[in-house]
Order: sequence, then C-alpha cells, then structure tokens
Amino acid sequence: MKSLPLPVWLLVLAYAFMHSGGSLMIFIATLIASKMTPSTDQATLPVALMIIGVAASTIPLGKLQAQWGRKKTFMLFTVLAMLSACLAIFSISINHFVLFCLSSFGLGFSIASAHQYRFAVIEHVGDHQIPITTSTLLLGGLLSAFIGPEIAMLGQHLFNTEFTGSFLLLIILFIISFFLVSAAENESSLKNNVHSLPPSQTSSFTLIRHSPTLLLALLSAAAGLSIMIFIMTATPLTMHEHIGHSLSDTKFVIQSHIAAMFLPSLFSGWLIKRWGYRVILWSGVTIYFTCIAIALVDTSFLHSWFSLVLLGIGWNFLFVTGTVMLTLGHKKEDRFKVQSTNDFIIFSCQAIAALSSGWFLYHWQWDGVLWLPLPLLFIFCLYLLFSKGFKSLP
Repeated sequence: MKSLPLPVWLLVLAYAFMHSGGSLMIFIATLIASKMTPSTDQATLPVALMIIGVAASTIPLGKLQAQWGRKKTFMLFTVLAMLSACLAIFSISINHFVLFCLSSFGLGFSIASAHQYRFAVIEHVGDHQIPITTSTLLLGGLLSAFIGPEIAMLGQHLFNTEFTGSFLLLIILFIISFFLVSAAENESSLKNNVHSLPPSQTSSFTLIRHSPTLLLALLSAAAGLSIMIFIMTATPLTMHEHIGHSLSDTKFVIQSHIAAMFLPSLFSGWLIKRWGYRVILWSGVTIYFTCIAIALVDTSFLHSWFSLVLLGIGWNFLFVTGTVMLTLGHKKEDRFKVQSTNDFIIFSCQAIAALSSGWFLYHWQWDGVLWLPLPLLFIFCLYLLFSKGFKSLP
C-alpha cells in the first residue's frame, strides 16, 4: 500500500469525511426522529430516505461524471452535502419532521458521490493494484466509523437544541473533503479526460445482463448491502429503546459495526488475490449466517456487539469482492454507465431494505428482522453454486 500514489490517499481521507455523514445519521437519525413523530414505525424513515437519496443520485451522478469529469462532479455534490446539513440544523431547531426527512434525503443524495471514489482511485493505478487500491479506499470508512458517532456525541449539547452542533461539525468535515477532492483530482493521471474513449452503444442494463461476471458482481454487492442495512437500521432503536441498552453502549456497537465493515479492507484485497473471488464470497455468506444465528440466541450487549461486528465483516467480503469484479467486467469506455447503473441497482435494494426495516421491526419485532434475510441468503448460495461469472476473472 506504500506504493500507492498520493491522490489515492487524499481520496481515502475525503471518503472518510464524506462517509462520516452516513455513520452520523445511522447513529442519531432514528433517535432524533423518534422525538419528532409519535409513531415508532416512522422513526427509521430518515435513515431510509437517506439511502433512497443514495439510490436516486446514482444515474445523474454517472451522467455528470461523463460530461464534467469526476472532479467537478464530486465538488458539486460536496456542496450539496453542506446545504443538506444546514437544512438538518434548521429542521431540528424548529422540530419539523418533514424537513428533517428532506435533509436526510439530501444528505444521502450528495454523500452518494463518495461511493464513486472507489472507482476514481483505480484510475490512478495499474490493473494489478486494483484489489489493493479498492480495499485501501474503503479504509476511509474505518475512520468514518469513529468520526461520525463521535462528532454526533461531541455536538449533542453544543447548542441549546440537541444535536444541532453535530451537524455543524459535519459541515466542517464536508468543507475539508471539498479541498481534498480538488487536490486529488488535480493530480489525476487521466487529467479528467472523460471523452478520450467513446462509450459503446449497448445499454448498461444489457451489458450487465449479458455478462456473467458483471451480474455476479452486482448480485454480490446487492445481497451484501441490502442484508447489512436491513439489520443495521433496526439496531439502534432496538438496543436503546426496546431492550434498554444505554446510548453509550448503542454507540459503541454501531461504531464497532462500521469499523468491522472497513477494517478487513486492510487485508481483503490481499485475500482476493491469494484465495480468489469464489472463496471470499462464500466466506462472506458464511459469516452472515453466523451473525444472524448469534443475534437470535440473545439480545445482551455482548451478543449484539459480536453479531454486528460479524455483519460488518461479511459485508466487506461481499461488497469489496463485488466492486473488484465489476471493474474487471467491462471496457474502460463503458465505465461511467456501468458503474452508475450498478450503484443504482444495489443502492435501490439498500433503500428498500432500509425502508422496510422499520416496518418489520414495528410489526414483527427484532426476531422478524433477523429471520427475513435467510431466504435471500439461501437463494444467493444457489446462484454462487451455478454462476459462470468466475470463469473470465484473472
């Protein structure tokens, strides 16, 4: 990783600061919303809308990158993130649930640009460094696991209205990210020359549907992301409000979970190169089954912590492997439309999972949230057994 160029490391930091907005919202959004609305099943709506915002921005994000280049597009979306955080401050100050939901959607819409950093970093390296570079970028998420919840707590009582200071601190992080992206993309080896290779006339959906490798990459990331967010979204409310764990314990579990999502990036790129894509995907699925089994046994702090840590590790194996496979399954001239379509599908699945999580938690309790992903995991296992997507991979 020492041989990676400077722009990669700048984008790692920028990713960490942008992604801190997501970890902050996951930690406190349901707590804020529960005080704004009397209906418990609506408390997870802001988190769901944040993820819907991520899905909604993927297609326009890809088109803007194709027209303007990555640098201008990333900087524009960082400004949108600042404005969304300002709206969050205002909505909390006047205790307005609808405006807070709108700010959550805006944060998701703008933070989605950070997910494209994982494709930007590989344009600074050779093909042989793609697995290592992709996993290195996701290390920025490890920083965000601590930064987001910590600034949420630090800013909780900074002003008279609870948590408004948290979003003010978040705006400062977005400003830093703005300048990091500017510096990183100024040194891009591609010089933002997005028109050097014209894209093919084949639609992105057709490219993915007819490529076993792209389809396997898409399904791996979609399954890993939707299951993870479905369980994670329900966790803070379950632990703090339903079971009675302290806010500090809940924060620690969420921090540990997000850290576990990204900490394996220290070695997951190497594991892919050493053991291959098939082994890492099966490992991720096995870890998911173990996570659910532990969570079903007991709701104590230790069981909650251990299951959420495993949930994060399983996500990393499935998502990183899917991302690397995606970069190897298409021509460079088709990168923007394939990448944006891939993200649109997987983050739409994530949005559906987050939106339904609160409903299942309200009507079926915590056990219902844990049982529902099992059929999806079994179906994915069957697909892994018979997929031809591994054949064209190096």
